[in-house]
Formats: sequence, structure tokens, C-alpha cells
Amino acid sequence: MQRVYEPQDMLEADLLVGMLASEGVEAHLTGRHLLGAVGELPASGLLGLLVGDEQATRARLLIAAYNSALPLPGDEPAAEYGTLLC
Repeated sequence: MQRVYEPQDMLEADLLVGMLASEGVEAHLTGRHLLGAVGELPASGLLGLLVGDEQATRARLLIAAYNSALPLPGDEPAAEYGTLLC
């Protein structure tokens, strides 16, 4: 197994595990249980995505595509000052 990525938080980690699974890449998340001890441990590098050696290159390419993705035009809410957008 190879460590292919270090997610910033659990939200990103779960999103990437799901995205990789939808592409047929089985990923395992390490460090999930260490987050509760952040006060005592360094805050970076706790989470890691592990994939099998044969899928590491594909997983890195998929994660790179995820990180470079831009929102589709028109997805932004209209800027209307004084109106709360929920």
C-alpha cells in the first residue's frame, strides 16, 4: 500500500474516499482516530489516504484532477446585497 494524499480534514478525506470508490479505487483512511488528540500532536500529517500499489498512480491522477477542478459557470449565487442567501 502507498500513501497517496494527506487530506486537510475529515470532510475532504471522506469526500476523496467516496470519489475514489466511485472510480473503482479502494482507498483506506489512516489517522481518523488521532484527530481527537490534536491538542497533544502536531496538527498536520495525521490523515492519510492509502491505496494498493497497483492503483497508486491512478489514485494520484484522480486526486490531482479533483484539486484542479473549477466550479461550473453559473453555479455562483447572484450577489444581492442585503439579502441573506441560505
